[in-house]
Amino acid sequence: MEAVATRNILNGGNATAPSRPYDPAYDPLHTPTPGQGREYAPTYWIGTAGEPPADDGPITHDIDVDVAIIGSGFTGLTSAIFLAQEHGIKAVVLEANRVSWGCSTRNGGQAQCASGRLKRSQWIQRYGLDTALRLHEEVCAGMQTFKDLIRDIDCDPQPGGHLYIAHRDKAMPALEKEAKILREVFRYDARIFDADTVRREYVDDKEAAGAMHEPEGIGIHAGKLAFGYLRRARELGVKVHPSSPVTGWETRNGVHYLRTPGGIVRARAVGVATGGYTSQSLHPQLKNRLFPILSNSIVTRVLTPDEIDACNFRTTQVITDTRILRHYYRLMPDGRLQIGSRSAITGSDAPQDQYRQKLVNDMYRKFPALRGIQIDYSWWGWVDVSHDMMPRITQPDPAQSIYYAMGYGGNGVMYSAQAGKRLAALIAGKGASLPALPIFSSALPFPNVREMVESQAFAPFRRLGQRFLYHWYHLKDEVI
Repeated sequence: MEAVATRNILNGGNATAPSRPYDPAYDPLHTPTPGQGREYAPTYWIGTAGEPPADDGPITHDIDVDVAIIGSGFTGLTSAIFLAQEHGIKAVVLEANRVSWGCSTRNGGQAQCASGRLKRSQWIQRYGLDTALRLHEEVCAGMQTFKDLIRDIDCDPQPGGHLYIAHRDKAMPALEKEAKILREVFRYDARIFDADTVRREYVDDKEAAGAMHEPEGIGIHAGKLAFGYLRRARELGVKVHPSSPVTGWETRNGVHYLRTPGGIVRARAVGVATGGYTSQSLHPQLKNRLFPILSNSIVTRVLTPDEIDACNFRTTQVITDTRILRHYYRLMPDGRLQIGSRSAITGSDAPQDQYRQKLVNDMYRKFPALRGIQIDYSWWGWVDVSHDMMPRITQPDPAQSIYYAMGYGGNGVMYSAQAGKRLAALIAGKGASLPALPIFSSALPFPNVREMVESQAFAPFRRLGQRFLYHWYHLKDEVI
């Protein structure tokens, strides 16, 4: 099948067809590679994005390249775009399965003015005020980079900001404190709404005890965005090779020998952009540096006008709630409701219907009028959480021409564009132009107990303690 698909590309233009079915139980901690040529997950984004654009087919022989990018998601494609656009370097992008097969077509499509899982107040606690202010400047610049990139991509943008809903009264004081810090310290116009205002003017989420509104936030169609990035990259001369997993990696005399099933790619520099689908065996610099967690998402059938009125949906902006195991949701441009939250702990457990049903029940709790509504799409995907809850775009070893960008913690839809831009600058030898920030100057950390406690995150205990962790988070979210 791959050979036929490749001939089609050479003759003018189809996407490489899958040669293997979707694997619903894939787990990056237990599977050596993400597979080869696998079909997309059955997401709303893939189901409604139209036909995937043409790519360059699998690697079929040994080649020499200046730059190889591993991973063809948002980060990999934007880094290739900026390498070509700003530095005159035409990268070769390697993808194990179909283009943007991982995080980039399994997320919630929410672009927020954030990166990583820490709030601004936690930035101050960890890094100090000066660094926190520079981090804020960086994510705001990232939002502008994202807006500039999507201006010419038909990805169904829904601007309007981000509504951060307190899921119970106890969450409001922390929201009010954070909003005050955002306004007075960061000059970022966050506003507090009481429960009546939220339910009357935005959405009648039955759990809403109030909310914080941030001015920046855009909902997008993740599949259309991924396909738009692919088209843009190839227009700039980037080669994108799906069905080409890196199954071996050796470095000799400064040259990286990336083994794929179809041939060896000899690269002078390598950028890694594999996110939550980073296998443990890809490279020693990346082993145990991420804690992948699963997130579930569902999309309903199209709501009727009466159902929209019953939920009082008066906004299409992106929404999250204040749970540690947060929900993210919004009314889509076609009138469907999309909602996501935590999922199973292991890949083998992910296909169990109990996780889908839990999310459906959570939706009913927020919107009782939708009880019994048909669910048209259900999927799950791996989120790349770093052990200190912050991303890294860095060259971990100055002696090696290896670079990576990952660890967004669920906030990568927007920041992946800026990360791609920063990764391109690093690869092009322009790292001195990057802001002096720890996310650029340090590697992804190994598990650290002190940082774990400070961030109130127990991810470093990995799967062994994750079931306890989720039980504890549930108690904090719903009971304590």
